[in-house]
Amino acid sequence: MLTLPKQKTATFSLDVPMLETILQHAKPLGHHEDRANLNIGFGFLYYGLARTLRPAHVVVIGSGFGFSVVTLALGLNDNGAGLLTFVDPSYSLLKNGPLHTVGGTSQWDEPSKVRAHFARFGVEDRVAHYKMTSGEFFGAYDLRDLPPIDLAFIDGNHSYDDVRHDFVAAMRHMRKGSYILLHDTNIYVREFVGHAGVKKWLREIQRESEWFEAVDFPFASGVALVRVLRDGPWQPGT
Repeated sequence: MLTLPKQKTATFSLDVPMLETILQHAKPLGHHEDRANLNIGFGFLYYGLARTLRPAHVVVIGSGFGFSVVTLALGLNDNGAGLLTFVDPSYSLLKNGPLHTVGGTSQWDEPSKVRAHFARFGVEDRVAHYKMTSGEFFGAYDLRDLPPIDLAFIDGNHSYDDVRHDFVAAMRHMRKGSYILLHDTNIYVREFVGHAGVKKWLREIQRESEWFEAVDFPFASGVALVRVLRDGPWQPGT
């Protein structure tokens, strides 16, 4: 587990140079961004949630260039507290094929390069990367000495089965009042041909009104925010 530095002075990370660095190097894809006016779109939402909720532990499943990781970790940095666990096996479309990834580019192969990438944003000591699938990660979660999850961001393999797995697996380590973000709720063509199932899973979650409340932001690729209303354990259909 990371030993995080103590922060003594208040900071606000999202100045103009940082926004430019995020757009250039964290490369948002489908987050309702507008590079022309330094608008990082949903990145402001992710940062704002980290600042507002003050989570002790954030888990991010999947990221092409680290956009969600960076914006969430900057919020933790400015809070002066919190750990972000980033899970990504570093698949690429060319190497692993479309059944494993669509946006993956093997960015996370070498630990030194991963650390250097996040150092651009000053969050290298806030982020712990696990180069493995979400199944491998959650399968041994209790052995990793990690705390409960306060905020989860699910953006891995977008098939219905994988989204369902990641959501249910994260829920096993969450409590009432925790939150889950689902990215790519608005990719209708991929949903139509069965290549993605995020929207389908969100509809099922929305029917579980005793357990969850959700709001969907249908801009660009879309993102949904789900609030956990009860302590677990929870299984779909129960």
